[in-house]
Amino acid sequence: MTEKTAETWDLVYPKAAATGIPFARGRIDAREMILVHAAPEVLTVLVYNADGSLKAQGQDLRRSIDSPITRLTCRGGKIEREDIWPEAGDLGSIVLLPGGEAGVLKSWWHAPDHSEWRWTVEFYNHK
Repeated sequence: MTEKTAETWDLVYPKAAATGIPFARGRIDAREMILVHAAPEVLTVLVYNADGSLKAQGQDLRRSIDSPITRLTCRGGKIEREDIWPEAGDLGSIVLLPGGEAGVLKSWWHAPDHSEWRWTVEFYNHK
C-alpha cells in the first residue's frame, strides 16, 4: 500500500486588517483541485507540500459570480479560482469549510434560480 502525501491549503482574506486574516487552513491528501464553501470576494491561496515547500499560489483571486462554492485548481504552480454551482461531476470532491475543516461532497441540489440549495458533506478522521 502506498502512503498518501498530505499538503496544506492556506486561504487568506487579504482585504481585512493590515495584512489580511486567515479564512481556512486545511491539511488534506495531495490533489490538484478542491472546493471551498462561502469563500470571500477576494482570496489569496498558498498550497504547501508535506515538507513545507510552496507548491502553488494565487494572489487576490476575485469572485466571478455570487455562488456558495468556489473551485480552486492548481496548474503549473498557480491557483485558479472559479465560482460555481456544483454539478454531478463535483460529487466526491473535497470541500474546505471556513476555518479549515475538510469533508467530501456527497450530494448537491439547487433551485434553477439559485434561490435555495441543499447539500451533504461527509467528514471522516483517522489517526
